[in-house]
Amino acid sequence: MAIKKIAVMTSGGDSPGMNAFIRGTVRAGIKKGLEVYGIYEGYQGLIENLLVKMSYDSVCNIIQHGGTILKTSRSKEFMTVEGRKKAAANLDALGIDALICCGGDGSYAGLKAFANKETGEWKGQVIGTPGTIDNDVKGTDYTIGFDTAINTAMEAIDKLRDTGDSHNMHFIVEVMGRHCGDLANAVGIASGANNVLIPETPTNVDEVLKSLRDHGHDIIVIAEGDEIGGAYKLAEILKEKYCPVGEKECNPNFRVCVLGHIQRGGSPTARDRILAHTMAEFAVDKALEGATLSAVGIKQDNLVLYSL
Repeated sequence: MAIKKIAVMTSGGDSPGMNAFIRGTVRAGIKKGLEVYGIYEGYQGLIENLLVKMSYDSVCNIIQHGGTILKTSRSKEFMTVEGRKKAAANLDALGIDALICCGGDGSYAGLKAFANKETGEWKGQVIGTPGTIDNDVKGTDYTIGFDTAINTAMEAIDKLRDTGDSHNMHFIVEVMGRHCGDLANAVGIASGANNVLIPETPTNVDEVLKSLRDHGHDIIVIAEGDEIGGAYKLAEILKEKYCPVGEKECNPNFRVCVLGHIQRGGSPTARDRILAHTMAEFAVDKALEGATLSAVGIKQDNLVLYSL
């Protein structure tokens, strides 16, 4: 059956490029002769029926902005059968045929539960697209927002390096990424950090100490999910171990900088805008072909569709 109406939403944590994705979905859908609806506040907005018909002009002048004009949230209610039934009824009342969602792992889990062919509450098509700075979605080399987050953290470390050099300080910089070290690893390489601590590899404190003693100042990048327990815990351990036993003049100069949510904001890079736009068009095309319970990814610079 040919689809006539699609809905688009953003879910979970925001990431730079989500607005470019919304714009690309809306305009690709309209170009293909579809009615396109935007869902405000993610899955919770789907339950509360916060759906608005989008026009070509409704997505003007948003491609350069961070965040998401459709807003986003995490919905505990959508985790229940009753919540998903409300969401399904709202989509059916408008005659929506396909739902395209930009988000991460939790968003994909919601789509799978919602449109499961045997136990799901909705019979329409669902397609996920990866939007998260963590780059932790399986099936794609890159997620929307990852490149911008790298650049944001890199620029912050460039500034910290000036102070570190002036005062012979060791900076420990904590970046986001949850349990994935991709962001920390990329930021560490781009900023020239001599130590990068990530969840995928065990942290050897003695090696870090040796590196610090060999330099007048140093940058350490640590992922928030590293088993050490974050930047403050690492600083505590290093301060305790840094000075040789009996050396009275030793005064370790450590500073901690937790970049936090600054990494999720800001104008998306060209790479993220292009990735978001091309993924959006690809998702619309695949929806028209009848795809469901699927996700869009990019592998070796080629767009791919795979099973959720």
